[in-house]
Amino acid sequence: MHDHELETLPAAQVHNPTLLRIAGKLPTATFEIFRQSIPPGLSSDMQRHYHETVHYVISGTGHTEVEDEVERWSTGAFIYTPPWTWHRHYNDSAGAPVEFLTIENSRLLHQFGIARRQSAGLATVAEARARCNEEGT
Repeated sequence: MHDHELETLPAAQVHNPTLLRIAGKLPTATFEIFRQSIPPGLSSDMQRHYHETVHYVISGTGHTEVEDEVERWSTGAFIYTPPWTWHRHYNDSAGAPVEFLTIENSRLLHQFGIARRQSAGLATVAEARARCNEEGT
């Protein structure tokens, strides 16, 4: 499969200003692969999900919030998101998009009927916790 064959997910399904394209025609049974682009100065939504995710930074610079921690990254970095943790990815550049290769084990969890994802939109971790009636982690 080549980059031009990736399928763009509808904006209403993504819930944030990023462009998310899936390698949906690959015959993978346990994981999914995406190419994600975050426009300059923007971010993904604050979300959490049962599956694990690894983002490989193809290009760009930014930072990621995972619960109460902030990690800075740039081209060539790997970003790991543990299951069911609030997280959000930020593009710190004013002029260039961030490009990720995203791999997640969501298909495996879906096969077991335990796939779940929550989005708090463009919120902070504290706001996401409050919306879900949580106390600090």
